[in-house]
Order: sequence, then C-alpha cells, then structure tokens
Amino acid sequence: MSSTISILTGGVTAPRGFRAAGVSAGIKANGGLDLMVLVSDAPAQTAAVFTTNLAVAAPVVVSREHLGRSRGITRAIVVNSGCANACTGDEGLQVARDMAWETARLVNCPAEQVLVASTGVIGVALPIGLVRGALPAAFDALGSDQDHGALAARAIMTTDPFPKEAAAQLGIGGRDVTIGGMAKGSGMIEPMLATMLAFVTTDAAIPMALLDRALREAVAETFNAITVDGECSTNDCVMLLANGAGGATVDESSYGAFVSGLTAVCRELALGIVRGGEGATKLVSVVVTGAASEAEARKAAKAIANSLLVKTAIHGGDPNWGRLIAVAGRANVAFEPSRATVAIGSTVLFKDGRPYDEGAPEAAEYLKGKDLTVSVDLGVGAASSTVWTCDLSAEYVRINAEYRT
Repeated sequence: MSSTISILTGGVTAPRGFRAAGVSAGIKANGGLDLMVLVSDAPAQTAAVFTTNLAVAAPVVVSREHLGRSRGITRAIVVNSGCANACTGDEGLQVARDMAWETARLVNCPAEQVLVASTGVIGVALPIGLVRGALPAAFDALGSDQDHGALAARAIMTTDPFPKEAAAQLGIGGRDVTIGGMAKGSGMIEPMLATMLAFVTTDAAIPMALLDRALREAVAETFNAITVDGECSTNDCVMLLANGAGGATVDESSYGAFVSGLTAVCRELALGIVRGGEGATKLVSVVVTGAASEAEARKAAKAIANSLLVKTAIHGGDPNWGRLIAVAGRANVAFEPSRATVAIGSTVLFKDGRPYDEGAPEAAEYLKGKDLTVSVDLGVGAASSTVWTCDLSAEYVRINAEYRT
C-alpha cells in the first residue's frame, strides 16, 4: 500500500501523545543543556537496536533488560549528555538503574517502562545526584510543542554542531500517521546495527513484530549506511516508540507505507549526523554498483567511505580516482578492474581498465561543492549500495586530540 509522505517541521513531539523537555543538570562543565526526558502519555510499544560493541555502556545494558521485562512497553526515555557512563563498573550500572527508577517515580510507572541512554566521555562516573536533582525540573518543563522537542534535541548533543530533528506524515486507513525523531552523533560513527543516539516516535499503533521489523529495515538503509570515522560507539542505540494516539493501526497491508515514512525520517536524521560530522565540510554519497551481491556492494561502499586517503582527497578537492579503485580492490569483494568504472560526480575518470584524466579539471571543480557523489562500478554483477560519509579535515584531528582536555 502506498501513501504520500509529507515532510513536517519538528521532531519527537510532532506525533500526538508525546511530551519532551531538555534542561541543564550541571553534567556539562559549560552549563549547557544535558538532560532530556521524553514521555509518552500512553504506554508505547517499543522496538530498539543497540551497539554491537562488546564494551557496552551501562545504559544499554539496563535498557535491554527493561525492554525484556516490560515486553516492549515504554512510558519514558531519560538521556544525559556529557558523560557516556561506559566502562564504569557496577557503580555505573546502578546509576543507570537509578536514572530509570527516579524517572519512573515521576511518571508513575514501573521502572522497567523507562529506557536510559547516555553519551559523552567514556570511563567517567556519571554524578547521579545531578541527574536526580534536575529530573523534577525536567518534568515540570515537559511540553508537546515544537519548541520543547527542539530543546530535547539540543540536550542530547555533545560535539554536534547542530541538533538533528525530522518529522513526516502519511495516511493509513483514512487517518493521519505522524512520525518524528531526533538524533545526536558527530564522531565515533559507524553504527553496525544502530547509530550514536536516535529516538523516533509515532502516533500509530503497530504490533510488536511489525514494529521491530520496520525499525530494522529502516535502520539498514539509513543509520547503518553512514560513517564518519569508522568507529563503533559503546552507547549506540535507536529506539522507536508507537503509542497509538492517532487512532491508526499499521498491519501488513499498510506496512510498506509506514516503513517508507519511517525510513524518510531516519534518513534525514542519519544524513544530519554525517553533515555534522566532527570537522566535516562536505557530505559525500558513495555509490557502488556492478557488485555480485548487495552485501558485497555495501562492504565495498563502506570501505571507500572509511578510507582516510579518500576522505582527505575529497577534503582537499583532489580528484584522485586511484584511491577509489585501490580501496575497491582491497575490499575483499568480487572485483574486475578491466570492467570497472570510477566517476566523481558525472565525470568518468577510469573505465574499462584505462584512465580518463582529461576529466580531472572538471572533477576538481565539482569537488568544490558541499554535497558530492563518488561512484565505483565493480564490473561483476548488478547489485548496488549507497553509503554516506564526510570528508576528513584537520579540525577532526583537533577535536579528538583535545576531547578530554
């Protein structure tokens, strides 16, 4: 079933029945917003995906536990920025549990119906006293309008240069369904099953099996198709809450339309993460075609997108196609150089085993832009994949060299 998707302004509060707030708890030394609370007025069916990093942060452990105990029912999410609460031992686990318990007390729901997330520096103790002291103010500040959603999106930022929000609306069963989301992430980005932190809401009702399937399909084509620096975080998560407040129910007949809307929101958030990558000046679409399988196309595209030599060449405006073909050749996928093609923008620089360097000036001019595409055809099949990345600048090095100091 198809449905027209309308892009809206706003984020997690765009769907009906969700309220959010962002306040300062004093976790960040600069006094910035660092505590976010998102509440669903009705119990929400919830699907989530988490980091595959084995050095998993305490909030991820607790949120996984709570989703299992609540059978996927959530009333609230509490998030802090400025401290990852990762690699902090039993004390960190207790802090994550206390965050959920204190939030549940204010919402008047079981603790397992509260999910927890944190982001910031790894290996630093999260001061639960600051969180506990700020939570009542956060609840007093809860609101369902766009401004409240915007404050929540700012409260989850760390090195992000701007907040990431997106919303869309579509029709299902004669009713409007709204999907909204927010995300944070700027460095330590190659998700591998999730992204840094992303929270998505919808006012549709969706059976758990369909909700989980929809999230995984959307994530595969969006958050799992981005990379800033090839690093998988300890705290990655994407959480999707469906509270049914709009009166529409998604079933198998309307599933495709819902997934299209969900993917549109997730793609906007994912591209925002890449655009806001640490030190980034360019958004780069890496398109791999002619692969033996979709999995091999994605593998080659990820290899190209993570190549430091490719990323620095793009930053410097150098149409060095040799770096692209070299990465394709070492990506451990089926590849036939004699039938391969490399293009920067629409300019072909290598094809059928020979260079076309006369196109280099045109390609160099194209690389002065901010939204770029580089393409590699592997010459062996019909499968394709697109991965989004950014350039690598000296500013990325500066930010991460000074991250703890």
